[in-house]
Amino acid sequence: MKPLYLSIALASAVAAGLLGSSFGHAATLGGESHASTFPCDDNHFLNDQKLFENGQLFQDVAENVCGTVTYVYPKKKTRSGWHGYFLVQVAPNTVIEIVSDLGQMNAPSWPWVAVGNYVTVRGRYYYDNESSQGIDWTHHGTGSSWGTPGYVVVNGVEYQ
Repeated sequence: MKPLYLSIALASAVAAGLLGSSFGHAATLGGESHASTFPCDDNHFLNDQKLFENGQLFQDVAENVCGTVTYVYPKKKTRSGWHGYFLVQVAPNTVIEIVSDLGQMNAPSWPWVAVGNYVTVRGRYYYDNESSQGIDWTHHGTGSSWGTPGYVVVNGVEYQ
């Protein structure tokens, strides 16, 4: 069902005129750029996405993406706890799902992100197939399967 959700969310965002045309910006705090603190490299992400699609990349990779939130899902309980899901447009016609483990995030109650917010995300990009991909491990912790801490910056406010 995930492909249907992504299609509906993308169609809804297009219909609502929420898909902007500005991409690849550094996160800002109080109007000041913090590119070194919260880097954004949507082009790198798009290249990695193509490598996965072409069967040239097989392992999850760390990504730093940024863009506009186009859809926010209600929180969902999984085997590993409560998670928040939202979609971010990182390029024209390219939306990626962001997954945040709400039990690991130092953030207010879900949802702490809204449609139209500008976000910068650091996390693990997984690609199972074209309709099952996203960025998870967006929290401060690491584990035996992933050693890189992540974060989500929403309109200049960092959550991890």
